[in-house]
Parts: sequence; structure tokens; C-alpha cells
Amino acid sequence: MIRLDNTSGGAVAAAIAAERHRMGSAATGMVLSLLILSDEEYQADATAAAVNAARQHPMRIVTLIPRPSRNEPRLDAEIAVGGDDGPGEVAVLRLRGQLAEHANSVAIPLLLADTPVVAFWPAEGPDVPSEDPIGRHAQRRITDCATADDIVRELARRKEGYRPGDTDLAWTRLTPWRSALASVLDRPAGAMSGATVSAEEANPSALLLVSWLSHSLRVPVELVASDGPGITEARLSTGEGDIVVSRSNGSTALLSRPGIPDSRIALPRRDLAALLSEELRRLDPDEVYGDVITHLELP
Repeated sequence: MIRLDNTSGGAVAAAIAAERHRMGSAATGMVLSLLILSDEEYQADATAAAVNAARQHPMRIVTLIPRPSRNEPRLDAEIAVGGDDGPGEVAVLRLRGQLAEHANSVAIPLLLADTPVVAFWPAEGPDVPSEDPIGRHAQRRITDCATADDIVRELARRKEGYRPGDTDLAWTRLTPWRSALASVLDRPAGAMSGATVSAEEANPSALLLVSWLSHSLRVPVELVASDGPGITEARLSTGEGDIVVSRSNGSTALLSRPGIPDSRIALPRRDLAALLSEELRRLDPDEVYGDVITHLELP
């Protein structure tokens, strides 16, 4: 780890290039730049997850940590390039004083030329991510409703401020559930009359699952509280009986269908690195998420 105190964005970029040169490698293998805008509480986990994801998506990770105060503007940086942490580049930048309000000007010199940019807010995101000074640079913009104190209010913000290219990790967490339910519905099951989703309280993914099912199936979907962890059951009511995907341990689920023996399926709760890796696999707008968030009905 290289430490630069009271530096500038240009000096940080030069230090990364010098370290690349010293190691005898170039940044030509980088596929994207990831900008993380976070407070101190969430920055360590977000940066570690991005470093892990860089094993699949070599990238430059720039973590921007605003530290507003009345002190003189100052930029302190920690830099790591390749090595045991994977093929990526990491710059953790603390923006102190009035510089905390100008993360955009610090980030610009650090963007890799001719590569896509992804912005990630692991804690509170902006009202309209695409209009944020950081978000304007990004093809994809990732937020996470699960870290909010009031998830209903946060989902309302995501709905109101949605633009193509936005996504939220509360939606990404649903991928195994959506895959399991979509595979079940490949088989004819009779007329669908309704559905129920069971989940622990204050779970944003459950609200998005309700929206996805109601929008896709055109049936009423009820959300009921359970002890968790996370989403514990999705029940689809059909003319031939209920189709149930039930998960009580956060790892595997029991699949029950009329006329077919019950079976076990993998339905794990994934960590932040796995969620980021999934989102970084696609840089085009997620149209299904766009439909779900714009049709979301909140309590």
C-alpha cells in the first residue's frame, strides 16, 4: 500500500502509473473504472468487495470518502496495484475540508481512458443518480436500499429518480429467486390466481419481488412478515394447486409443485462481492429492473 498525504488527483494517477511501470505491467487489461462514493462506515466493506470482484473484472477502483470540515482542503490517498489483491488497481481517497464537496474533480483524472465507468453508492445514494456529478460519468449506477434506515422511503427515491442505467443491489439479491420461479413457470401450471411473498420486515428485496411477480403475472401479490432470514417463501396459487419455494435457512430451498415430488434447490444468500460481480457482468441498462421499479407500489 502506497500512501500519499495532501496530494491531488493527478498525482494519484501518476503514482498508479509509476507503480504499474515498476511492476512491469500496463493498465491495458482493465475493463472498467469503478467509482465508489461512501462514508467511513461502509467504505472498507465496499472496497474489499470490489477488490474481490476485480478477479473477474479487472478494473480501477476509486473509493471517494468525503470528510467535510472547516479545515483547509486536503486529499489523502492510499494506493494498491495488483499483487495479492488481484489484477485491479485501488485508490482510497479521503477528501477533507471543502474538497469533500468536489469529489467529481478528484475522480476525473483517475478515470481510465476508453473504458466504461460504473458508480456505486454502498450507503445513501443521490436522489437522481444519473444527475449526480459522479453519476454523470457512469454507464451504470448502483445503489443499495438495504443500508437505508427507512427502506420504503429509499425505494420511493429510487423509483422517483430512476433513469435507464440505474440498478439497486436489493434487486440483484433477487436473481436466484427470480431464476427459481421462472424455471417453475416454464411448466404449464393452470391459471394463476394470486401469489404471496413471505419475508422478514424491512426487506427491500421482498418489495421488489412483489412488484416483479405482480407485473409479470398480472395477479395480486400479498407480502406477509416472517422471521427471516431475508425472503423465506414465494407461493403461487394456480388452478392445479400451490407452487411453493420455501427457504428457512438462507441457503437451500424446498420446491413444491402439484403432482411432482418435492425437491431441494440451491438458493444462497450472497455476499457483497458476488452481487457486485453480477452487476459488473452487464453494462447495458437492466430493462426488467426499470419496469419493476417504475411499477413498484409502496405501502
